[in-house]
Amino acid sequence: MPSYAATPSADPGGIGAPAWRRALLSLDRIRGSNGGMLALALVVGAGTGLAAVFFRWLIGAFTQLFTGHADYAAVPGAANPSLPGLGRWFVIGVPVVAGLLYGPLVYFFAREARGHGVPEVMYAVARRGGRIKPQVAAVKALASALCIGGGGSVGREGPIVQIGSALGSTVGRIVRLPTPRMRVLVACGAAGGIAATFNAPLAGVFFAMELILADFTTQSFGMVVLSSVTASVIGRAILGDTPFLQLPPFTVEHPSEYLLFALLGLIAGAVGVGFTKVLYFIEDVCDAVWRGPEWLRPAVGGLLLGLLLLVLPQMYGVGYPVLGHAIDGTYAIGFLIVLLVGKTLATSLTIGIGGSGGVFAPSLFIGAMLGAAFGLVAQSVVPGIAGPIGAYGLIGMGAVFGGAARAPITGVIIMFELTGEYSIILPIMIAVVLATLLSHRLTPDSIYTLKLSRRGIDLSEPASSAAASLIAVREVMRPVPTVISSDTTLRETANLLGGARYGVLPLADAQGRYIGVVTARAVAEALADGQHDIDPAALLVELPVTLREDDQLDQAIEALDGSGISAIPVLAAQGDQPVGWIDIRDTLRALNPAG
Repeated sequence: MPSYAATPSADPGGIGAPAWRRALLSLDRIRGSNGGMLALALVVGAGTGLAAVFFRWLIGAFTQLFTGHADYAAVPGAANPSLPGLGRWFVIGVPVVAGLLYGPLVYFFAREARGHGVPEVMYAVARRGGRIKPQVAAVKALASALCIGGGGSVGREGPIVQIGSALGSTVGRIVRLPTPRMRVLVACGAAGGIAATFNAPLAGVFFAMELILADFTTQSFGMVVLSSVTASVIGRAILGDTPFLQLPPFTVEHPSEYLLFALLGLIAGAVGVGFTKVLYFIEDVCDAVWRGPEWLRPAVGGLLLGLLLLVLPQMYGVGYPVLGHAIDGTYAIGFLIVLLVGKTLATSLTIGIGGSGGVFAPSLFIGAMLGAAFGLVAQSVVPGIAGPIGAYGLIGMGAVFGGAARAPITGVIIMFELTGEYSIILPIMIAVVLATLLSHRLTPDSIYTLKLSRRGIDLSEPASSAAASLIAVREVMRPVPTVISSDTTLRETANLLGGARYGVLPLADAQGRYIGVVTARAVAEALADGQHDIDPAALLVELPVTLREDDQLDQAIEALDGSGISAIPVLAAQGDQPVGWIDIRDTLRALNPAG
């Protein structure tokens, strides 16, 4: 009696299957299941949490190397212990040396790492299916740490968002996730970066949902929350679990104080827009005057930054110690305004010369200076109503960020998490919402989307519409297929449609004038009962949405979708006769010539 061996197809993933087949099946299960996505979100959250800790250590190490201090903004104007003879003048050369190191690194290995990072992540999610080069994470970490440690007046949050997003994209590519899930994993990395850096898991979630995904579906929200919490737990375990800022007990004693909060929100919204305008104006000026190689630009521009740091050393690096002093009410009004203007110029110059760092922290810094100054003025004008200066500084932080970034939920949540003071929520909500509304009235773009708009990229448009709006229908249409006479029988019409590429053919009256189309679906339904073989095709005429040869391809996509049929005629620019024919395959081929 013959024996039969078990074939691989009987148990393709069993013990007897090759290792590569079992691995592929495991990847399939990860790609296709919610449990697999949860596991990937955990991996990305853990990886981003560790990356955030390492990135912060790297910034501290380079700051110590260049200045001899853990944070030079905490000891502005001090000499470098290793170079005592230079006194405070050593800061002129520090950005130059740092620029000589990170300029070539960015230019030759990952040019996406230049600038503040978040717009590149937004573009990757909206237009590239969440695909980010793996090397971006390493280059961004090293370049931003060198830039900030070398005096660049930028933040660490934008870089860690890009680092975490690149990590999420890399994990997704290894597992070969489909595009929708890849986007979610990129957002998981962004959320984890913010959560670990600020010890603010909720803020990380809403930052990713508002700015990166712009999507609040339940499934994606759950994945992002899991990644953010994982990263935050790791950050707390290594960096500690204390609020970023300590705010004294705060209560609103007089209802009329809400008018002050509203006024501060409106001023902060205008300041946030002003910061955005100055940032890109200085970047344009730097682009216009620079004529040398791009890799050398940060070093040469670093000389200007060094001179600014010599005059105002509080601008060195992120500047959190200075921000804390402003919240504590240490500075006078005049100096707060100087710091506000100085940070705007220093951050804009750092980005303009090709530096790598974020604008999140600078917007918080500017808001703290504005809010503290506003609080001092309020206390002198209405001393019986105005509350503590620190509260106004905190409200200013959230409101300027809201005016610059257009992320009101993130602005409210992060201020609460940075202090742990719930009583500040209502004033912050009022100020942030008003700042965001005013920002919308003043300019169509946020500090993040303006960078893309200047390249001609509008993220509010569907990706297909952005490309299709540049292609004319006449460049894509095919010749008009066989025209059916309106008195042709349905049986004959069925034969003609059977040989048609589109399953749709144009219909003409007895004088040869176009009157509409007839579809294979409609004819098949009419012939199903066997009683309409000799009926004329005119009985089934359909008139699709009108499309003309001088329309754009995005209009063709809309017309095809609105007509509900697979192909439609293209009419002449003037008149009612078809001059071409187009279907959805033609539009896809035009949008993806290489495919």
